[in-house]
This record gives sequence, structure tokens and C-alpha cells, in this order.
Amino acid sequence: MSKIRELFSRENLVAALRKLGSLRIKISHASLLELSILVLIFTVAFTIRLLPLRWGYYLSEFDPYFQFRITDHIVQNGVLSYTTWTNDPMSWWPWGRDVPHTSFPALGLTAAFFYSILNALGVPMAPMVATDPLSANPVYNFVIIFPAIMAVLTCIVIYFFGKDIGGKETGLFAAFFLAINASYIGRTSLGFFDDETIGIFGILLVGFFFLRSIDAERPLKQSFIYAIAAGLSLGYLFGGWGAARYASGLVMLLVGVMLLLRRYSSRLLLSYSITFGIALFIATNVQFLGPKFLIEITNMVAYGLLLLLGAFEVASHIRTVKMKTVFALVFLGLFAALFVGLFMFGFIGRLGVKYEAILNPFQRLLFPTLESVQEHRPAAWGSIYYDVGIGIFFIPVGFFFAAQNPTNRNVFLILFGLTSIYFASSMVRLTLIMAPAFCLLWALALTKVLRPFITVMKETPTAIRRKTHFGAHVGKEFSAAFLILIFLLLTFSLVLPSRESQQRGEAFPRVLEQAFAPTTIATASVPYKTSKPINDFIDALTWIRNNPSVQAVVSWWDYGYWITIIGNKPSLADNGTFNSTQMGRIGMMFMSNETEAFAIIQDWNQHAQRLGRTNHITHVLVFTVFDSNGNDLNYGDETKWPWMARIAKQTGMPVLDDTAYGNVTESGTQWTELGQTTLIYKLIQNAKSYRVGEDTVPQQPLTYFAPAYFSNMYREDLWNVEGYINAVVAIYEVLY
Repeated sequence: MSKIRELFSRENLVAALRKLGSLRIKISHASLLELSILVLIFTVAFTIRLLPLRWGYYLSEFDPYFQFRITDHIVQNGVLSYTTWTNDPMSWWPWGRDVPHTSFPALGLTAAFFYSILNALGVPMAPMVATDPLSANPVYNFVIIFPAIMAVLTCIVIYFFGKDIGGKETGLFAAFFLAINASYIGRTSLGFFDDETIGIFGILLVGFFFLRSIDAERPLKQSFIYAIAAGLSLGYLFGGWGAARYASGLVMLLVGVMLLLRRYSSRLLLSYSITFGIALFIATNVQFLGPKFLIEITNMVAYGLLLLLGAFEVASHIRTVKMKTVFALVFLGLFAALFVGLFMFGFIGRLGVKYEAILNPFQRLLFPTLESVQEHRPAAWGSIYYDVGIGIFFIPVGFFFAAQNPTNRNVFLILFGLTSIYFASSMVRLTLIMAPAFCLLWALALTKVLRPFITVMKETPTAIRRKTHFGAHVGKEFSAAFLILIFLLLTFSLVLPSRESQQRGEAFPRVLEQAFAPTTIATASVPYKTSKPINDFIDALTWIRNNPSVQAVVSWWDYGYWITIIGNKPSLADNGTFNSTQMGRIGMMFMSNETEAFAIIQDWNQHAQRLGRTNHITHVLVFTVFDSNGNDLNYGDETKWPWMARIAKQTGMPVLDDTAYGNVTESGTQWTELGQTTLIYKLIQNAKSYRVGEDTVPQQPLTYFAPAYFSNMYREDLWNVEGYINAVVAIYEVLY
């Protein structure tokens, strides 16, 4: 008993507590402050992307629905099931879709991996708001919030990237700017579950690891590990996004510039070989790319650069100038002969149409399928300013400081910035790639500009005059004024609301305004921030899902994924747009008269019978948006029909130029007599007549099609416009 009392004596307890105190984590005030700022940045990055919740818990746009379907298929059937999913009868009916050969697997695999971990931990996946038929699926509820999770992870990567470039201040600024970047928010906000979600994450990882692998100060073992990590990151990117070609091209461009700057080293050859060896091995095992990817022209450039690096390595061991000259001439001759031979015998494959159109924007005019997509249009400089705000004036400063100290990382940053500007100008969708480059440049510029003024504020005047010439001319008052000015400039750009939000009676900061936007389906694909959701599409797709008489639905390709995934019925075309012949056939159907359109439908049914399909086309869906007087608002098929005609003609269908059918103006389509005989005209006009009355819009007689479902009318005051908006999903039954 006495021993127990002695053990728990006051002195022993105090000594034990002191020992426990010595085990506490020791962290400096600066590190604690840095960690706190990072947590705040990540919190902002995550929460700002949840703002679309006001309109419901949905996936956004169109492609994310197909990505969800891939993820759900992997979760339910296992990883290997994706590779054998070679015929999906729900897509591109009646032929079906070979999923692994027409889509990338990395996003679905990543989301399935995270979902499986959270599911094993018992984390509930219930919907925040029960909104549509898919909300009962826990995988669906997870993938909606997955983009916001990836945004936080990407902010972590860019923090370390920026820290390597310009110190922890640059890393913090870069993470903050990316967290609130408008383009990046648009592609990682709630519901935007698409390839871009992991794309920017992958691009930054590739650059971060590769640049570390070629650091001369690092031990060779570390360089080897970082090169492997860069190869795995690039391979992961190849398996998840077509823009992986940009990341590989950027690395190749960096290596080429390093050779011009006479910075060759054996470490560069080692890192480059490992990175591309691993990446291309992974790429060839992605069924969508396959072995044919190895002969694509971008990879042929990679091989050529590898040969050039090998030549530099051999030349570094040649001592005499004469022998080096002979070796260089022989190498260049053999290299040119090899390239010409490969080209002549067809061993150099072309880039896809989309990628060639990015390099040469004028080429897209030759492909209506590509040009019809809004996000493939060239970006306006005003939109770039809107994305970056006041930071646009710091970008040239960032280029200046990077060029002033041309380290490998700064050279990479310059190339990243310049190339991303070109590609973003070529295609508005690629402002997303420009976002991290601009955030890093902006962060570097801000750090370099502010650092001397902060130094003046921290040091005593005597010390400043003794240590630096800067202090001899700049006092604390001027430094404080400059810092306040920078703060105000950032406030005007990021905090104050825009004129448009003020007109709507909102006081959201400019950054929140970009994030505070509904998902596409929450407003029935109408680009307005309405006070409540427009459920026309959700209601129509629910009707399709629950109606057993619906077997297959024809619509323009925009709504294909929605019909297949939400409506759970086969569609004939979707946003994959890889079968231009099928799309042209649909365009021809809509631009034909009723009799010809019905014959085209019958032809599809005959193909289905030959393929052993037991279903046939039962319904046709169109979507139209108009005001209370029946005037087109140009957000639905009333403005898409010219593309139906152009794509049909481009794919060889007997269709006239779109101008023969009418002309789309700001007030709607002015139809010609020929245009008024088309199926699309009659279906749209009957939908209008149903909503605003036959006295306003006369009905059109139909022989082979009968109204089956019209979505509930939704009326919302339009800003600065007299009248109301009607977004109507009209479904017609095919009469046999």
C-alpha cells in the first residue's frame, strides 16, 4: 500500500506530467501561422464550390453524368469490369458504345477508389437534398462533391510547387489565387465531375515532380524517385484527360530549351527517360489510346528528343572538336533520314481533329461538330480579364522576375505561361489550363514586389540604410501606403460585387458570383440565375424513366447523356460525339419533313432488328425556350437546328445549306417555307402552342408524331425584359 501511495505521490505525478509536456509537438510561430493560412485557403476552396447547393444537389453539364456511370459501373462490378464493357446498348442505339475504347478510365477509377475508402470507413453518402431519381445512389451523391475535394488537393500541390519556385509566400499566394480563380471554380464546383477535375491536378504534379528530378543539388536516388513519380503522374494524366498531350509537350519544350541554354546533364537524360518510359507504358495500356498512341506525332517528337539527349551524352565523352563535329553531322543526317522514312511509310500518326484545331484555330471551321460546341470557341480577351481580374497586370511582372532569374523552374513557368495563353486564346475551354500558370506568375510577382516593402516595415531605419540601398529612398510610411494600395486593388478585383450582380439586387463578391451559379440541369439548360430551380428537364427525364412504354428516344446529341443516365432509356447520340455519321443522320431527320423523318426512324428500327435488339424508337424529344408571346429566346433547339443541317451536310447527308431553312436572329428564327415543313419546326411550334395558346402560336398538324409529355410551365421575370420565360421539354410519341 505504501508503494502505491509513493507511486502516486504529488512529486511523481508532477514529474510524469513534465515528461508528457516534453512530448508535445514543437512548432514555431511562423509554421503555425503558415499552417493556419493554408487551412483557411483550403476551407475557402472547398466551401466556395458548394454554393450551387441553393438550386439542388445535382451533377452539372452533360459529360459528368457519363463519368458517374463509369464510376458506378466500376464500384458495382469491380475494376476489371471496365475493360470488358465493350458494348453499352444504352448509348448510340442501336449499335451501342464500346466504352473502354471511347473514354478515359482515370477519373472513374480515382473516384471509385476514394468512394471505397469512405464507404469502408462508414462515411454516409446520403444526399444533402433529395432532388432526382439518381439521389438514392450513394455513388452519385459522392461524385457530386468529388470535384470540390480534388480542388483542395490541387491547391495543396500548387502550394508546394509555388514554394519551390519562390518560397512559402509564393506557395501561399498561388494556392489562394487558384482557390478563387473563376475558370478553375467553373470546372471544379459542385457537380462538375469531369476529366478536368483531375486534369489540372495531374499537370501540376507532372511539373512539380519532373523539376525536382532534375535538381542538381539532390542526391541521385531522390532524382530517380522523383522521375518515377513524374512518370506515374504523366501516365495517370494520359489515362484521364486528352490534354495530357499538353503536359507531355510542356516537359519536352522545357528539355529542348534547356539544351539550347547548354544545361544538359546526365541527370536530365535519366529523368526524361524514366518519366516518358513509364508514362508511355501506362498510356499504351489505356484502351482508349492503345499501342497506336505510340506513333502519334507528339510521341515521335518525344523519341526524337530522347535521341538528341543521347547524342549529347555521347558527345560529352568525345574530347576533340573535330570528332564532335563529325559526330554531330552524322547524327543529324541519320536523324533526318529516319524522320523522313517514318513519315513516308506512314509510321507517324496525326493528332485528333480537336487537338489540331487548338494548334490551328482556323481549322475548326471545317468541322461543324467541333464548332457547334460553345466551349470550343476562341476565348475573348475580356473573358481572360474576368477570370484573373487585377492579376492580369501582375502577369507581365511575373514573367519579368522569372526571366530575370532563369532557373529551371522559372524557365518552366515562363513556358507554362506563354503556351497556356496561346491555347486559352485558341479555345475558351482551355482558360482552365491557363489558370494555374497565371496563379503561379501572379504569386511570384506579388511576392517579389512586396518583399522589399515588408522588409522596410520590419527593420529599423538604421539597419535598412546600412544593409540595403532600397531603404535609403523608401520610408516606412511609403511602404505602408504601397501595401495598402495593393490590398485595395485586390479588394476591388475580388471582393466588390460586379455591376450585373448589383442589378439583380445581389451583393456577392465577384469571386462568389462566379461560384454562385446553378448546375446546368437545375435551370433546364437556361443560362439564368433563377430564384428557384427550373425542374422541366428533371420532370421530363423522370417521366421517361418511369414510363415503361418508352423504349428508345431520339433527340439532338446535347441531351443524350441525360436520357441514358437519368431517364434510364437508350439514346441515339450523346455528348461523346464520336459517331458523326449518326449525328448527321439525326440532323437529317429533324431537317426533313414528317414522312422522310419517319422513314429514317424506320430504318434505325430495321438496323436494331438485324442487331438483335428487342426495342425500337418510341419517342422523340425536343427542347425549346421562348417568352410569353412565343418569341424564341435562342437557348434550345430553336437555335441549334442550323448545326443539325450543317453536321448532316458535312457527313454526306442530302441536306441543303442551313440558310435554305431560315435564319437565326436575336429575336428568334425567321423560317422559310421549306423550313416550316421540317420536323423540328413543327415539334417546336406545337410545344409553344401548348404553352401560350393556339391564338398566339398556331398548332402544326402532325401525322406520325403525337404529343406524349410536355414539361410543366415555369415562369420567371426576366431582367430588363418584358414578358416571361418558358423552358419546355416536349416529348412526342412515334405513331406506327
